[in-house]
Amino acid sequence: MAVEQASGPARGRTLVRNIGLLLSGDLANPILEADAILIEDGRILAVGRAAELAARGPADFVIDAHGCAVAPGLVDSHVHPVIGDWTPRQNQMGWVESNLHGGVTTMISAGEVHLPGRPKDIVGLKALAITAQRAFFNARPAGVKVLAGAPVLEKGMVESDFAELAAAGVTLLGEVGLGSVKAGYEAREMVAWARKHGIQSTIHTGGPSIPGSGLIDKDTVLEADADIIGHINGGHTSLPEAHVCELCERSSRAIELVHNGNERVAIAAVQAARDLGQLHRVILGTDSPAGSGVQPLGILRMISLLSSLGGIKAEQAFAMATGNTARIRNLDAGMIETGRAADLVFLDRAQHTAGRDLLHSIELGDIPGIGGVMIDGAMRCGRSRNTPPAERVPEMLGH
Repeated sequence: MAVEQASGPARGRTLVRNIGLLLSGDLANPILEADAILIEDGRILAVGRAAELAARGPADFVIDAHGCAVAPGLVDSHVHPVIGDWTPRQNQMGWVESNLHGGVTTMISAGEVHLPGRPKDIVGLKALAITAQRAFFNARPAGVKVLAGAPVLEKGMVESDFAELAAAGVTLLGEVGLGSVKAGYEAREMVAWARKHGIQSTIHTGGPSIPGSGLIDKDTVLEADADIIGHINGGHTSLPEAHVCELCERSSRAIELVHNGNERVAIAAVQAARDLGQLHRVILGTDSPAGSGVQPLGILRMISLLSSLGGIKAEQAFAMATGNTARIRNLDAGMIETGRAADLVFLDRAQHTAGRDLLHSIELGDIPGIGGVMIDGAMRCGRSRNTPPAERVPEMLGH
């Protein structure tokens, strides 16, 4: 069944020029030697020098970056949406748009668990997942791409349920452990069914977070073998640091670090991944909205945390929040390369930071200033209302 999206890509050609620093999102090559991006019909047509790209023909629009940096739109790998831009549990309104002002262009649901009266029967949980997937596909809050429809595992589910969900367009599982399925052997069977039908799984890691959830320890995580070790640093309560480092070493699955978790353990986990030579497994999320509230700058704060206290280069931290997640989550955005969706964030060092440039300021622990956010080639916001003011901001020059 075809479902048409309400907000499509910008039409025509846009040339972004005078880029001072171009962050690719690729961990292996995080900084590109280029100063311009040519965009056509919402996708990246070419990356290079402005004179070369201008020679390819006239652009319908020109954006002068005025020397600021451009990075792929940030991806929040762990959110809990419910209905549009409202999450009832904390009565959060407009939180998706606020995250847009934090540079986030894509969000991925870890389960619509904050719906009052969330159905736990199998028919109901499938209906909720399909509804959420359809609703967020049809309408993007503030233009942000919210990948939703992530059913929570409950006892009694059989393989045909996963086949039905996949046929309806569901591609995600909510956090394993938030429902009645908590034993590793039970979860492993269902995770395998989901994987067989193209549905990606995430497991809750650490102590309980909401009523009905429980402790998911390292042995359960290893036995379940979900695709993503969700909030490995706890959401909110972390496993012991040694157990988290053991998970990094013994599992080959994605390592997800979240803002709503234990920051000390997040640093230990990223350093464990670095020492193993496996930073490509690290992805970032916020785990919001939650009891900790909404963090519109949560992904930027994670980048700053890992860079300033974790010893990770700022450009590598950006790759964890963009290209790493795009690769693991099978997204067509998250990297600046030909053919990808033109989801971009324009940013610079914050005014009056002690950092000599953007990357240095982040490595000192400061949050960058955002001057604009683009999704599918369309500018969705200008100077952020949430970040400190950037030193330089882009300017739309028109035709």
